[in-house]
Amino acid sequence: MTTTHHTGAATLENGPRRRRVPRGVPLPLLVPALVGLAFLLLPLLALLIRAPWRSLPDQLTSPEVWQALQLSLISATAATAVSLVLGVPLAWLLARTDFPGRGLVRALVTLPLVLPPVVGGVALLLALGRNGVVGQWLDSWFGITLPFTTAGVVVAEAFVAMPFLVISVEGTLRAADPRYEEAATTLGASRFTAFRRVTLPLIAPGIAAGAVLAWARALGEFGATITFAGNFPGRTQTMPLAVYLALQNDPAAAIALSLVLLAVSIAVLAGLRDRWTTASS
Repeated sequence: MTTTHHTGAATLENGPRRRRVPRGVPLPLLVPALVGLAFLLLPLLALLIRAPWRSLPDQLTSPEVWQALQLSLISATAATAVSLVLGVPLAWLLARTDFPGRGLVRALVTLPLVLPPVVGGVALLLALGRNGVVGQWLDSWFGITLPFTTAGVVVAEAFVAMPFLVISVEGTLRAADPRYEEAATTLGASRFTAFRRVTLPLIAPGIAAGAVLAWARALGEFGATITFAGNFPGRTQTMPLAVYLALQNDPAAAIALSLVLLAVSIAVLAGLRDRWTTASS
């Protein structure tokens, strides 16, 4: 009895034994891992090494670069606002309701994630162009023309960025306990009131993370923007488009704009680090 007692006490004191993971890394795994790391980091390091640091302030304050930067920030913010207004209700619909074809709708919502951006731009032209399926009615009835305008930039960026927000918010909704909403409805609140006062505060971190991802994706959009909105300085030329144009005429300006986009990407990763760490733990 005494031996058993001491053994049990020792087990409780030390806790369950953890299996030791061998520290050595097999060479067949280490070599391709290091090559893959170098493959991902080398272009970024080259961008930093070749950056014109001395002339960088002058490059970033030039009128052309400032116009592209200002337009990119405004259009990405507007596209994120559109994604929030339309994407949060869509995510709630996918997460909280059951209707025929929900899996197909979810697949269609996430399609812009894998669709080539140029194809997305062509699809937007066919849908919202002056002779498009919907665009012809917008033009004839309301005089609204979206292609090759600043509004067209916002539409193109929202098209490719909204799925990031929808996926993030839907995942947060599925993780949230729906019984809080049910309790609110049993107390007399409508479904919309329960969503506004109960669900939204619960999923606010997921909405914030999705909005940041959508904003970063909109800021870096190129293919759909140049196809649907064109590349007109001061009107539709965003930073990715300015990088593409400057690379042919002024490589230093292209590197400067690339550094801005790189800094934004790093800031996004740093801002979402805690969320990803929490989700993986």
